[in-house]
Amino acid sequence: MKDKESKAPTGLQGKKVVLLGGTSGFGRATALAASAEGAEVVVVSSNQHRVDEALAALPAGSTGYAANLTDEQQIAELFNKIGEFDHLVFTAGETLQLSELSSIKMDEAKQFFNLRYWGALMAVKYASPFMRKDGSITLTNGTIGLRPWKGWVVAASLTCAIEGLTRALAVELAPLRVNAVCAGMTRTELWSNIPETDREAMFSEVGGKLLTGRIGEATDIAETFLYLMKGNFTTGQIMVVDGGGVLV
Repeated sequence: MKDKESKAPTGLQGKKVVLLGGTSGFGRATALAASAEGAEVVVVSSNQHRVDEALAALPAGSTGYAANLTDEQQIAELFNKIGEFDHLVFTAGETLQLSELSSIKMDEAKQFFNLRYWGALMAVKYASPFMRKDGSITLTNGTIGLRPWKGWVVAASLTCAIEGLTRALAVELAPLRVNAVCAGMTRTELWSNIPETDREAMFSEVGGKLLTGRIGEATDIAETFLYLMKGNFTTGQIMVVDGGGVLV
């Protein structure tokens, strides 16, 4: 007589996935990938126009909201509107502002944390009461904390803070699963403040040094977000997806 095992449902069919920052970059790619697997997708951005553009590319039944993810009241109201759901993905972020230590403007440095760290923390605070117990939260991180470059003091500090936040939330919110995707250099809008010629030269130079021979695409990172949503035995983990960048 075989033992009966209780297994959590797998896959994303019929699941409700909320993506904060889901209208561009990693978030948009993940929204498209999740909807292709049958998930009901909710995308959120600070810009209504970007929300509308994302919804035009997503299947019927997808929804979207504009909200300032640095405003605690707006975040609380957002999740009251969304209601019960399964998976939260936080990919919201502004264009990268890099500066060497002597040139750092402290007000700007603090602002950098407002969305990526405090925004993520507030989102989890107000989202978690609405989440089903077999759901997941996935934050976004970067490899610059593992191998900092000159001029990346603030960004490297932030990535280490997100790593600690991920592990602490996994303990506090269990059995909700909490993980983070730690992405290497990837072709997204976050690099748009760099002139195109310089940007492509940087992508080519960095990609040529990676074990994969290229930098990442948003779809590469989306695969990892989907894995973490479906990985019922994975929590408290920082999943590095960088083409082997930390090894070279």
